[in-house]
Amino acid sequence: MSEFLVVYITASGDNAKDLASALVREKLAACVNRVPAVESTYTWEGRVERDTEDLLIVKTRADLFDRLKQRVQALHDYDVPEIIGVPIDHGSESYLEWMAATLSKD
Repeated sequence: MSEFLVVYITASGDNAKDLASALVREKLAACVNRVPAVESTYTWEGRVERDTEDLLIVKTRADLFDRLKQRVQALHDYDVPEIIGVPIDHGSESYLEWMAATLSKD
């Protein structure tokens, strides 16, 4: 299992900013990139929907994923937020060392 993850989260603009700040402040994320105005197409309650959302690209440790997920669910304004973790199998050693030093030690 990879020690680090990239986590994808979509959210509305203001909620995305708040989520990014909370995750970094609480040391659940070393860094969050916010990509504004991505268009999402999905099925919800039997209908195909299309919305503009922000995409958060979150870098964290795998052992923090459950805490991060719970925090996002508590702060998110969607009933079913997208929270998808993808292992980081390769990366710059200096960046991964910085992530390890930045994240929660709990």
